[in-house]
Amino acid sequence: MRQRLLVPLLFGVLGTGMLVGLGVWQVQRMVWKHGVLAEIDARIHEAPAALPEAPEPATDRYRAVSATGVLGGPEIHVLVSTKELGAGYRVIQPFNTDGRRIMADRGFIDLADKDAARPGGTVTLTGNLHWPDEVDSYTPDPDEERGIWFARDVPALAARLGTDPVLLIVRDAAPKRSGDPIPLPLDSATIPDDHLEYAITWFSLAVVWAGMTLYLVRRRMRPEKGDTT
Repeated sequence: MRQRLLVPLLFGVLGTGMLVGLGVWQVQRMVWKHGVLAEIDARIHEAPAALPEAPEPATDRYRAVSATGVLGGPEIHVLVSTKELGAGYRVIQPFNTDGRRIMADRGFIDLADKDAARPGGTVTLTGNLHWPDEVDSYTPDPDEERGIWFARDVPALAARLGTDPVLLIVRDAAPKRSGDPIPLPLDSATIPDDHLEYAITWFSLAVVWAGMTLYLVRRRMRPEKGDTT
């Protein structure tokens, strides 16, 4: 009897322990991630400062800035879909400020407004610097002929528009004008945070594993026909 119970008990205890350990690790990762997101939110919403001399992703990602300059030149339209606004495009356009030429993510336009005229000229933009990580092996190549892109690849966009590889995600523009895109400001809600779901999955599997082990052990505890031991 003992030999018949030893193997399932061993696998049951080891398997349940491993799954619980994975769940605990995901909870620890969730606590760490929430701390990181809190720091990002604090940086996003801090008082805007002047544009740094030489912005870098490692030190200036999410930095709140405000700059006055001139919007003008060709637009690139990045296909996007939001829960509130539906399908449309992000408008990426050169922004000349303080002797430099960077890019401004001006915000959302409807699909039907792709070729509509938009106000340019002198404007003060307030928002955050960002270098989005949106390109992977499944991202289609840009449709250069129609100026439609499927991800914000900052170096590639800068090369196409002839700007520095710096992207300002607009939160507010002054003056506000009819025909301006709707800003899609940066916030931490777009950063994946799936650790709670993963933790629940691992803990659920641990419960199932323990339940299957208990079921198997109880079955093996039943005496077989002719078993007098």
